[in-house]
This record gives sequence, C-alpha cells and structure tokens, in this order.
Amino acid sequence: MFATFSARAQDRAHDRRWWILVVLCFSMLVTVLDNTILNVAIPTIVRDLDATNSQLQWMVDAYTLVFAGLLLTAGSLGDRFGRRGALQFGLVLFGLGSLASAFATTSDQLIATRAFMGIGGAFIMPATLSIITNVFPAHERGRAIGVWAATAGLAAVLGPVAGGLLLERFYWGSIFLVNIPIVILGLAAGVVLIPTSKDPSAPRLDPMGALLSILGLSVLLYGIIEAPIEGWGSPLVLTCIGIGAVLIGLFLAWEAHTDHPMLDVRFFKNPRFTAASTGIMLVFFAMFGSTLLMTQYFQFVLGYTPIQAGIRFLPTAVCMMILAPLSARFVDRFGTKLVVGTGLMLATIGLFSWTTLDATSSYWPAILLRQALMASGMALAMAPATESIMGSLPLGKAGVGSAVNDTTRQVGGAVGVAVIGSVLASVYSSQVADFLHGRHIPHAAATTYEQSFGLALTSGKDVPGLATAATNAFIDGLHAGFLVGAAVAAVGVVVVLRWLPARASYDALEQSAAEAEAPTAEAVPSTP
Repeated sequence: MFATFSARAQDRAHDRRWWILVVLCFSMLVTVLDNTILNVAIPTIVRDLDATNSQLQWMVDAYTLVFAGLLLTAGSLGDRFGRRGALQFGLVLFGLGSLASAFATTSDQLIATRAFMGIGGAFIMPATLSIITNVFPAHERGRAIGVWAATAGLAAVLGPVAGGLLLERFYWGSIFLVNIPIVILGLAAGVVLIPTSKDPSAPRLDPMGALLSILGLSVLLYGIIEAPIEGWGSPLVLTCIGIGAVLIGLFLAWEAHTDHPMLDVRFFKNPRFTAASTGIMLVFFAMFGSTLLMTQYFQFVLGYTPIQAGIRFLPTAVCMMILAPLSARFVDRFGTKLVVGTGLMLATIGLFSWTTLDATSSYWPAILLRQALMASGMALAMAPATESIMGSLPLGKAGVGSAVNDTTRQVGGAVGVAVIGSVLASVYSSQVADFLHGRHIPHAAATTYEQSFGLALTSGKDVPGLATAATNAFIDGLHAGFLVGAAVAAVGVVVVLRWLPARASYDALEQSAAEAEAPTAEAVPSTP
C-alpha cells in the first residue's frame, strides 16, 4: 500500500503541486513556530523550573543551535537518499523531541530535549524548500517560494499567539504537545501527496565540514550567552569566542579546498546569493531577538497574561500575511534591491522606535504602530531575499541553496537571541547589582535577583525598592537590545543597496527558461 501511494504521488506531483505546497508549508510551520512559541512561556517556566536567565536563553538557543549546525548535513543527506524520506525522518524525530520536552521536570532536561528537536527540524526545513523547487516549474517557482517564505515569517510571529492561547488553559508543556497532531498529519499527507527525488550527482558527505561548523557555532554562541553571567572580559568568554571564530574560519577554509564540500564557498562570489543570504540572516537576527524582548516586556513590565501577550502579536501576523505574498508583485515592478532595501529600512526605523517606550506606555497606539512598522519591513524583505537565494543557483543545487537559506535564517535567529538577550541581561544585571550594593542581602539571593528579572519581581518583594529598580534596569536593557537590533538591520540596508542586484541576470533568466522546458538530473525520482 505504501508503495502504491508513493507511485501515485510521483505520477501526479505536477497536478497536485499546490496541495503539496500546503503540506510542505504545514510541515515547515512547526520548525519555525517552535523558535518563538517558547518565549511566551518564559515567565511560567521561571516559576515552575526556577530557570535562570542563562538557562532561559539556552532553552531557546539549544534548538536553533543544533538546527543551524545540522542543516547543511541534513540537506546533503536528503539530496543523496531522498528528500521525502528526509522530511519524514525529521518529522518523527521532531515529534519524539516534542513529547520529551512536554514532560521535562528540570531546566537542563528541557534544554536537552529542545536540542533533540533541533535534529528533527534540521531534516524538515531544507527538504521542504528543495521539494518545492523540484515540483514547481520555473515560471511558478518564485510564487511558491514566496508563499513558503511568508509562512516562515508568519509562523515566527504566531508562536506567541499560539503559546498564549495554550497557556491560558493548559500547563506549559502543552506548547510542545501541540506539535504532535501536526507531525502526524504531515507524515500522513506526505505519503499520499509528496513525491521524492534525489540528486544522482550529489558529492560525498563531508563529516569534517559538519563537525567544524557545529563545534564552531556552538562554542561561539556559548561564549555570547554566558557573557552576561561571567563578564564579557572573562577568560571563559574570550576563550569561547576566540575558539569559535577559529573553528568557523577552519570550516570555511576546509570547504574551499575539499573536493566534496558541504557548502561550496564559490557560491558566495555571486553577489545576488551573498547579499540575499546576508539580508535573510540580519532580518531573522532582528526578528527573533526583538520577539524575545517584546514577550518579556508585555508580561513582566506591562503585566499581561500569556494569552493577552499572545494577542498583542496578532497585528504583526496580519502584516506578514498581507505583505509577504504581495512582495513578489512589488519585485516585478520595482526590483529586488529596492523592495528588500525598503523592507530592511522600515524594520530599522521600527526597531529604533522601541527605544522611546517605558513601563507606562500604552499598547494603543504606541506599541501597535511600532509592531506594524517592524513587521511590514520584515515581510517585504524575507520572501524576495529567499527567492534571490534559490534563483541564483542552478536547479541541480536546490538542496544546497535550501540548506544555505535555512542556515542563514537559523544562525541569524540564534545569534539574535544570544546577542540581544545578552545585551539585555548585561545591562539589567549591572544596574540591579549597583542597587543591591551595600544592602544586607544574602549573596545567593542577590545573585538570583541579578540574573532573573522574573524572580526579582516575585521573590524579592521583601526588599524595598527592588521591584522598581529591577523594572527600570529591564527597560534600560530593553532599549539597548532594540538599539542593537536596529543597528544590525541598518547594516542590512547598506549591504542590500550596495550589492544585491535589482533584477536577476540574463543568464539566470535564460537558465530558468531552459529548466521550464526540460527536466534536469535534480528531478530524477528515487525508487519508492
């Protein structure tokens, strides 16, 4: 029966391509949603698991770190052994990791189970975009990729909404249990609808490249995340950042000289590919980092419940839903450079505007308008940049292009959470430490207040003035974090306007036309 379904899926792939797109977007939804759905549960997890700021950041980053580190390897395995199989394998792992996360009893357990979920996500994400590129003809591919990119952006902002709804009625583990029915539906629909394909010319696997990339990114992010606790000038932090940078440099050097690279660094000689990849990375840096700040601001400072905080993200979702799909039309009229550059500029202005908010700011209109401005900019930038990445490579390299696109997203998101979260924590802990200096408070309690804003509010009620001092410290840290996000987005504006071509080159258009008329080796199906 399974073979029969597989054969039918293979034969009717073109006729069912838009239904296939729905299934792929649905499957990809959970991998992105899981990056942000945890943020709204942070106050609850702080109370139930006594998590510190560093542990909270690792709960977010453990997933994205493993996800980003394994994407290139997972994409290569999908090219070699079949992309539908890679997708289904990833869904199974993701479901098992979700179950384990839902029943974790300590912060460290939750960090470990989220890392396991990252393995599954690494197989899901590149498979979806590779299958889309394989199923859709050239003249429809840009539109399909636009829908895929819009879903990714929409999922990122729907996380807090879904998390708030679940936490209003259930315990915090429900944010992971909700993944199970999605995984089951994705597996079932995938068997019926999705064809598989292999790249018969795929190079050998690159275990050394995978090892260097995983170790380099892990060590680098560990140093960034621990910096607020240990101090930016501490030997541990400086050593981690230094070793991480060296390992990443070794990874790039290895990829440039090996005859079977996981990432062919020659792709970066193409300005369209490089500028678009950089733009995607910086958009997700700002998006993930700002979402982390906003969820804590809504609940800790403004006192919203999880569901109230989640609802406050709906305007962001609406902007994504409307503008991301429309961005393809804007590109046709104005060109990729202008659309992506304008999007990043709007995002920069929106991020910077958050530096004027305080503990008494009202949601309407002050916060709502800032959210709409940020979301509109990010929506305009994401889909055209993704299409530029995929469109700048031959169809036979769809798996590689997908993996690079996904890696830049996840690296940007992970670094954004780490850096912006670290800036917030550094400012907060420094100011709270100054407030507590000279007061007769046990060292353990003082350390707790310095490391966790939530615990300072809930456990420090007997310390006069602590709640006000902690709130002021958090607001200052919030402003610093958004300032960093705005600066990074501004760099993206410069990169895009300087290096991203306004239109696809004549050669790329010619290649797309050729692909529309004749199948390539990329489309060779595997045996069911």
